[in-house]
Amino acid sequence: MFTGIVEELGEVTAVERLGDSARFRLRGPLVTDGARHGDSIAVNGVCLTVVETGEGEFTADVMAETLKRSSLGALAPGDRVNLERPTPVGGRLGGHVVQGHVDGVGTILDRAPAEHWEMVTVSLPAPLARYVVEKGSITVDGVSLTVVDAGDDRFTVSLIPTTLALTTLGVKSGGDTVNLEVDVIAKYVERLLGARAAGAPDAPGPGPEPVR
Repeated sequence: MFTGIVEELGEVTAVERLGDSARFRLRGPLVTDGARHGDSIAVNGVCLTVVETGEGEFTADVMAETLKRSSLGALAPGDRVNLERPTPVGGRLGGHVVQGHVDGVGTILDRAPAEHWEMVTVSLPAPLARYVVEKGSITVDGVSLTVVDAGDDRFTVSLIPTTLALTTLGVKSGGDTVNLEVDVIAKYVERLLGARAAGAPDAPGPGPEPVR
């Protein structure tokens, strides 16, 4: 599990295309400190598995489904990426519950700078609109953000100076794509309510008392 609090602004150092998959090499001295084969690191909001580490870099394989459902397929050497390690059990939940499972891709439609912050409007794929609500949480390129306004095909978020300075959202411009992950709690609630409306049986009650 992640929380959407980016730890490090990393860099893509190599991309190897392997048919319908790819292998990425990324630089991130902070997130690779102590990382081992099999560990997870979120890259622009996508949970990837570490294959190899060394000299402040790590490699990760990206399968076809991930390339299809996220913007990682467009990455090239030199691109900056948001990196986050998983939150340890008992760790501080600084943002919200983030799985690293991207639901869709949005496009930055507009940026409106203010004196100390910036309002950004992002397109919203129609199937995700029902999960995005005003003052709810959404993950944009791995960054936990609070929704300011939510519409049927777009939403807006406010970016504070720290977010602008320490994540890729500070340099993204109109037309750039971003990975979106909606609040997983909303999806589970919808699934449970839908099952009940369809007449699915309630969950079973507790089992028999243990023999003493």
